[in-house]
Amino acid sequence: MKSSVMWLYILTALYWSYCLFWGVKGYMKAKSASDYFIAGRSIPMWVFVLAATATSFSGWTFVGHPALIWRDGLQYAFASFYVITIPFTGTIFLKRIWMMGKRYGYITPGEMYGDYLGSEAIRWLTVLVALIFSVPYLGLQLRASGVLFNVLSNGQVPTVVGMWALATVVVTYVALGGLRSVAYVDTAQCVMLMVGIVIIGIVAIVKVGGWAEFNNIFHAMIVEDMGRNASIYGKAILTPDGYHKLIAIPGPIQWVSNLPGHGAQGGAWTGAMILTYMFALMGIQSSPAFTMWGFANTNPRPFAPQQVWASSLGVGFCLFIFTALQGLGGWVLIKQGVFAPELLGGGKQSALVPDLINLMQDTMPFLVGVLAVCALAAMQSTGSAYMSTASGMITRDIYLRYINPKAGAGQQKLMGRIWVLGVCLLALLVATFSTDALVMLGGLAVSFGTQMWIPLASVLYFPWLTRQGVVAGLACGLVGVLLTYPFNLDFMKALHNALGFGHYPLTIHCAGWGILVNAVVAVVVSAMTQPEKKELDRRMEFHNFLKQHAAVPAEKAHLKTAGWVITIVWFLFAIGPFATLGNNFFFFDAANPATWPFGMAPLWLWQIVWWLLGVYMMYFLAYKLEFSTHYGEIEALREDIAAVYSEKGDIHLDVDKP
Repeated sequence: MKSSVMWLYILTALYWSYCLFWGVKGYMKAKSASDYFIAGRSIPMWVFVLAATATSFSGWTFVGHPALIWRDGLQYAFASFYVITIPFTGTIFLKRIWMMGKRYGYITPGEMYGDYLGSEAIRWLTVLVALIFSVPYLGLQLRASGVLFNVLSNGQVPTVVGMWALATVVVTYVALGGLRSVAYVDTAQCVMLMVGIVIIGIVAIVKVGGWAEFNNIFHAMIVEDMGRNASIYGKAILTPDGYHKLIAIPGPIQWVSNLPGHGAQGGAWTGAMILTYMFALMGIQSSPAFTMWGFANTNPRPFAPQQVWASSLGVGFCLFIFTALQGLGGWVLIKQGVFAPELLGGGKQSALVPDLINLMQDTMPFLVGVLAVCALAAMQSTGSAYMSTASGMITRDIYLRYINPKAGAGQQKLMGRIWVLGVCLLALLVATFSTDALVMLGGLAVSFGTQMWIPLASVLYFPWLTRQGVVAGLACGLVGVLLTYPFNLDFMKALHNALGFGHYPLTIHCAGWGILVNAVVAVVVSAMTQPEKKELDRRMEFHNFLKQHAAVPAEKAHLKTAGWVITIVWFLFAIGPFATLGNNFFFFDAANPATWPFGMAPLWLWQIVWWLLGVYMMYFLAYKLEFSTHYGEIEALREDIAAVYSEKGDIHLDVDKP
């Protein structure tokens, strides 16, 4: 047995022991339903900062993201801006979600939507979205972990065995301790995620021979490919402006239907695709699972540091520097003969990160084990949270609501544990027997999460959005996503041909089409179904409460215009149609690597500059405008929470009924 494989087994066993330790500890503290499902609303500040970051950035960030930078180049690297856009959603919604939970005792988002809108349909749709998130997301993470075990153990551990082994550990600690165990395990996973990305980026640049050698080979490849108009895996390499697709965006938008023979030229990542893909990823923190994370906090003090410093700055540093090095470094390693070019054919680019880790097998076997465990932690971080929150929603919104309304804490916790196992088994079955369906559903998950913007906006901002409008908009938005998603199914291909458009028409992501349909339908139906004064007055009680406690302070009202300008400009230039200006940033010629500053493509520098400006935007919104900070007093109206929080966030009373 190779020493690297031995270290893989030893370190994995130690990591899993840590997970199970927190499962047992969470079990001992889960006395009430609130304790189990939302950690008794008492997640400490530092735990939430790390855990919410780990939940936002999963194994996809660790393994899939560098691989797509390798495949599509810097035009895909704009996806790294999800370090800004994911927490941006939290900045808009999360403090208000927390206030609603503390005020009215909500444990699940279905309870909040159902109470505010007076709708049972919205409860069911919320649970549906939660399941579509949880099952494929968890399945993707489990299968990826099985593949990783198989590659790094040199085939000694079959993919299915590794997948089921990880599932056993995850389901055990989540079922035992609920969200509290998930949160404390996620703290370690966040650190391991970030450290692993940085180390693998360093490995990539060291293995190619250093920065100077990286530039020499990469620049020569760009010039050579452009000179002979080469192709990559059968696709033209030049954008419509004549630039190499690895270092340029193909344009603000392309008027294509994406039917066979009518696809995008020079890559799909136009400004419109990048912007709407960011909409999809923004769905992570508007998803039902993250709403439960909001309810689980003692106070809102963790929100701003998580959004600004941990996510935007910390993970941003890892992605804009080190995942870019991994992805672009893969091309240099191919040119050097270290990696086989066939890896890119047939969708094998997911092997990039495992292969980079394996480069250390002979020289630093211990490091191989460390990086493997970091990858496992990244894959597990998101799946465990969605497993826990989905079981909570099924238990509270279906079992407690319709089957056994008198269920006590013990029965609720038992049902929660049963559904943790149920969700995990569903994910394993899909991952084991239908890989194609798994990938297909996984791509839908975040786009479906984006559709929760409208229900959240209705509860937290806009009283004129009615129950009928929100339900109709959400249902139509989900259909809009389905109609524009790239299903690899014959009947969907036939439907697209009949409709006259394929997936991502006009290079707009399905999340963008879905939220457009969702918003239009919600507004139109709401305009036709405005409620009577009594119902409007009832809903205004919620909005008056939020206006009193969550609005921008009067002394800072003059900053709101600046906030709008900063946000709109950032979205248009950083990830929108004007991002194409980055192809020749500061007038450097993308077609002439000899002019590139520090040897870096102008588009890479553009991304780094707008990342730093994005960190400032997040700071301005979260701290200056106080979107994510709160210093007042919230009085609980229901026994579910029965707690009053002072300006310092101290708990004066806690009467959570078992």
